[in-house]
Amino acid sequence: MSTVKTVKFTLNGQTVSAPEGQILVDAVADNGVYIPTLCHTRGQHCLGTCRVCSTQVNGKVSASCTLPVAEGMAVETETADVKNMQKTVVELLFAEGNHNCPSCEKSGRCDLQAVGYEVGMFVSRFNYCYTPHENETSAKQLWLERDRCIFCQRCVQFVHSANGKKIFSINGRGHNARIEMDIALADTLTDAQAKEVADLCPVGAILQKNQAYRQPIGERKFDVASVRERVLKGETV
Repeated sequence: MSTVKTVKFTLNGQTVSAPEGQILVDAVADNGVYIPTLCHTRGQHCLGTCRVCSTQVNGKVSASCTLPVAEGMAVETETADVKNMQKTVVELLFAEGNHNCPSCEKSGRCDLQAVGYEVGMFVSRFNYCYTPHENETSAKQLWLERDRCIFCQRCVQFVHSANGKKIFSINGRGHNARIEMDIALADTLTDAQAKEVADLCPVGAILQKNQAYRQPIGERKFDVASVRERVLKGETV
């Protein structure tokens, strides 16, 4: 039986350990330090699309959701530059989409909203500049709010039909890019699967129909426990 090697690295000046090859953002969380992220799903390969988890590794800026931990690595997550960088990325994401939290069905359950609180972003410094896109409402169970999509690609990467076909894709580039949903394949999802898809989306871009505002304020996901608390407990958010 093979055993996983343990490596040591420094985290904010303290020597800690983790299984060799573990994704850095998970290794850091297992050692009690929170790094915000939106595209990452714990334990899964990540495309590093959102860059919210950017931190300092061996003196250079790196996306901690794509980097495997290694022996002797020096990681800094609490410097002023790192904090400002993370906050700026979140501000840009808010500016590039229709993220009006008080009226959004995902409020209280939205990763972007929760991460915004964690990085201290209450109002973006940047002007709104998103390109309006038509919503997709014809699927039986899912509603696609394209103007809220942050192109994390979680849905593209992880959501498949029973025969393994991708249900979501991205069409176009730059400001003309938009998320697409294969309606015929989406309509094959069960109620439970549709809920999982909506929960996988870190913003209010993919919503399950007929479920809006059902959870009272105070009982929603991030009302009960913050995103930081959930990540440090090892939960998938």
